[in-house]
Amino acid sequence: MPSLAGSSCVRLVERHRSAWCFGFLVLGYLLYLVFGAVVFSSVELPYEDLLRQELRKLKRRFLEEHECLSEPQLEQFLGRVLEASNYGVSVLSNASGNWNWDFTSALFFASTVLSTTGYGHTVPLSDGGKAFCIIYSVIGIPFTLLFLTAVVQRVTIHVTRRPVLYFHVRWGFSKQAVAIVHAVLLGVVTVSCFFFIPAAVFSVLEDDWNFLESFYFCFISLSTIGLGDYVPGEGYNQKFRELYKIGITCYLLLGLIAMLVVLETFCELHELKKFRKMFYVKKDKEEDQMHIIEHDQLSFSSITDQAAGVKEDQKQNEPFVSPQPPALADGASDH
Repeated sequence: MPSLAGSSCVRLVERHRSAWCFGFLVLGYLLYLVFGAVVFSSVELPYEDLLRQELRKLKRRFLEEHECLSEPQLEQFLGRVLEASNYGVSVLSNASGNWNWDFTSALFFASTVLSTTGYGHTVPLSDGGKAFCIIYSVIGIPFTLLFLTAVVQRVTIHVTRRPVLYFHVRWGFSKQAVAIVHAVLLGVVTVSCFFFIPAAVFSVLEDDWNFLESFYFCFISLSTIGLGDYVPGEGYNQKFRELYKIGITCYLLLGLIAMLVVLETFCELHELKKFRKMFYVKKDKEEDQMHIIEHDQLSFSSITDQAAGVKEDQKQNEPFVSPQPPALADGASDH
């Protein structure tokens, strides 16, 4: 009896293996979310508390030095300044020369909208701009997905599939091993060309950025997270700001294509395909067979109906042959 119960449990688990895997996937994702929340809270909460205390001290000191200014007036002024800052407008004298809606800045904004990066440092101010942003995004985001899919499909053929096939056919290496080595090398090259090298360049061009902050910006941008805490080209003494913005726009577009090519290359690995199938819903073989039988029956019935119709047309179109009377036909059958 215990062996029968154990075998029945094993069969039950095997029959619903995909559902069990999907349940563990959902549970693992929720635990990962909780893990991230715990780590971020434990790391960032002390810094937030220190910043709040520092701001309270600065506010208290400012009011003590300017007794003619009341606290409600100061808070009203600071509230208006922070509201303008949320729209990308600063009252600082060293930032008054940078416009957010010249052509190059608008081009950079459009690229972040269509790529769903959305830094949030610049947003439409008018109702007309907000309405146009909605319409522009509804049309532009699917258009961008179509464009990126077509580009990635063509690049993947030349960068991934043909090299793997060449080494497999020309040198006789295992196709799976070649695909794994190629995916790793492609990932290393992509990380070097679109993360490490641009991070070094940004750390030189941006006065307030170190290498870690520059690398952080590259990752946040190319992964389309787009937090907006670091945006290049917003410094006061930025040289060739228009050309710099256009270069950043091209970098983001090319980097996004490179990231998608690498992702597609890894997704085509045989091992990852098998791993993904563990969480997919498997079609029942009996249902597939019933669909095939029904399709065959429908096809056979349609073919027989078509054949009967053709024969009937041929009989009607045959010359010098008259249809046999029903009575004669019955008599012939009796004999």
